[in-house]
Amino acid sequence: MMGVETKAVLFDLDGTLIDSAPDLGAAADKMRTDRGLDSLPLERYRPMAGAGARGMLGVAFGITPESPEFPGLREEFFVAYERRMLLNTRVFDGIQALIEALRERGLLWGVVTNKSMRFTDPLTRAIPLFGSAGAVVSGDTTPFAKPHPEPLHEAARRLGVPSESCIYVGDDERDIIAGRAAGMRTVAATYGYMGTQADSTLWEADASITSPLELLKLLDSA
Repeated sequence: MMGVETKAVLFDLDGTLIDSAPDLGAAADKMRTDRGLDSLPLERYRPMAGAGARGMLGVAFGITPESPEFPGLREEFFVAYERRMLLNTRVFDGIQALIEALRERGLLWGVVTNKSMRFTDPLTRAIPLFGSAGAVVSGDTTPFAKPHPEPLHEAARRLGVPSESCIYVGDDERDIIAGRAAGMRTVAATYGYMGTQADSTLWEADASITSPLELLKLLDSA
């Protein structure tokens, strides 16, 4: 993690800062049971939670975004998720302490997610942790979503720091691709969802962490 002085840390949201898998999975599973299908355990949904509607509907119904019925099911999923997205979603263990430690060091922090503002805004308003975030950039804040670097550049602009002085932490390969394209140092959060097929060692992140507080050790060694 050597190089430019770090002024800010940016994070992905789902699977990095918050565990939203219980509510995402439950929304998709209700769509199954509403159709008379058997309920699936959360463990089936969790690895795909980072992929949002695409991942949840893939588990629930075995369909892809190319399926003709996908758009209608996606909107039904969005409505179902909207109704319950704060029921069982929680901040990952260690995140609160991590954010407090970053702030004590004088570092800014923010969020860059592909989740749309429709969901990001009420979630971040309802969870106290995000009151100190200097930037929250959603998948539709700019014309682009990750792996495009523009959302990360937008977050850096909102924080008033150069992109190259930021570290970006995420649990999906597209996070690392976006961070590298934005000129940021990147950290793979392997405690997140990642999916059963993911191998974060192939992502070429600058570092990886197995728990949130490990990020502090990386900063100390810089």
